[in-house]
Amino acid sequence: MHLGQQSPLVDGLSLKELGDSVLVEIEPRKKGLAFLKHVEYRIVSKCFQIPVQRRYNDFEVFHGLLLQKFIYRMVPPLPPKRILKGVLNSVSDREFNDSRRRGLQRFMTLVIRHPVLAGDELVNIFLSASSADVQNKMRDAYKKTGDEFLTSQIALHGKVNLPEEMRSKAAANREVIASIHSSFNKLRDVAERMAQRSRENSTDLLMFGKDLSELGSDTPDLPMNATMSKAWKTQRKSLGELSGEFGLLADKAAHQGSREEDEVVEKLNLLLEQLQSYKDLCDRHDSGVLLEHQRTFEKRSGPVATHLKYHSSIEQPESRLTQQENTIITMEMRSYFSLLCLHQETQMVFTHLPLVTSILGTFVHSQIQGHKEMGDVWGELHPKLKDLFENTNEASSHPSSQTHTSRGQKTCAVIGPA
Repeated sequence: MHLGQQSPLVDGLSLKELGDSVLVEIEPRKKGLAFLKHVEYRIVSKCFQIPVQRRYNDFEVFHGLLLQKFIYRMVPPLPPKRILKGVLNSVSDREFNDSRRRGLQRFMTLVIRHPVLAGDELVNIFLSASSADVQNKMRDAYKKTGDEFLTSQIALHGKVNLPEEMRSKAAANREVIASIHSSFNKLRDVAERMAQRSRENSTDLLMFGKDLSELGSDTPDLPMNATMSKAWKTQRKSLGELSGEFGLLADKAAHQGSREEDEVVEKLNLLLEQLQSYKDLCDRHDSGVLLEHQRTFEKRSGPVATHLKYHSSIEQPESRLTQQENTIITMEMRSYFSLLCLHQETQMVFTHLPLVTSILGTFVHSQIQGHKEMGDVWGELHPKLKDLFENTNEASSHPSSQTHTSRGQKTCAVIGPA
C-alpha cells in the first residue's frame, strides 16, 4: 500500500498492509586488506529473493538520501559508528558487530514496513543493485526526482485535504505519542534487566556446578580417625556427578536470556525506534517547515511585500516578481503537504501500537516456557539428591555400629574376669 496513492486522510491501516520482510546477517569473513578489513552484511528481502552484500557506509549513503527525499516522513535511525575502533578486544568486537547488525535489521524492517518509503526507487536499488555501483545508482536516482513533494500526487492539494482541526490535533497527538515513547522506554529497560539477570543466573549456575565438580574431584583421603570419612567419600563422588546437572541448568538460563532479548527486547526496540523517528520528524517540522510557513506569510503581507509592489515597476522586472510569488506559493504548499504527511505518519504510529499486545503475549509465553524448562531440570535433580542423602545415611550408620560393637566387646572383656 502506498499512502500517497490513497485518500490522504485514510484511516484503518492494518498491520497486514505494512510491507515486506527483510533479513540482515553478518558475512562470516571480513573483506579488505589485512589492516583495513571491514564487515559486510548480507541482506535478503522477501520481495527480491536475491541476497546482496552491503557495507555500513552503503547504509549511511542510503539513510542520508532517504532523509533528503522524505524529509516529511519518518526515516528510522541508523545504529551508531564505533568510536574506539581498534581498541576493543575480540569479544567486545563480536558484541559490537552483533549489536550493529540488530540495529541495521531494525532500520531495514521499518523502511520496508513504511508504505511510502518501501515503494521508492532508492529502496529498490539498495535491495537489488550490485555492491560496486549501489551508491552511485542511488545518488543518480535522487538527482532525477528530487524530494517527495516534487513527485507526490497530493502535494498540490494539501490545503484542501487537510481540515483546520488537523493542525490542532497534531499537537495533541504529539504529546500522546511522547508519553507512550517514555513508557515504552521504561518497559524496554525492565526487559533488558530481566534478560541480563537470566544471563547472570546462567553464569552463577555454571560456576556453582564447577565448584561442585572441584569439591567432588579426587583429593587425598581423610585420616582414618576423621569423623564421617566414609560418608564423605560417598558424597564426594556424587557431588562430582551432580555438577553436570547445573551445567544443564546454566544452558537453560542462557537460552532464556537470549529468548527474552530476541523476542521481547528487540521488538520493543523496534517500536522505540519508530517512535524516535516520529519525534525527529516533529522536530524537523517545528524547526523547519513551520518557520518557513511563517516567513511565507511575512513576505506576502509584511513590509517586504509592500516594498516590492511599490517599486516593482521601477527596480524589478515583472518576471522577478512572478518568480518571487511562485516561491512563496510553493513554500506554503510545502507547509500544508508537511502537515498532511505528519498526519499520515501519526496514523502509522498508532497502527503499530497494538503490537505491544503481541509483545506482552510473547513475554508471558517466554516466561512460562523458561520456568518450565528450568523446573523440569530441577525436578530431575531432586530424586538424585534424595538418593545421595540416603546413601550418605547408610554410609554414616556403618562406622557408628562398628564402634558400638567394639566398645561392647571391650566392656565384656573387662567385666568377664571379675
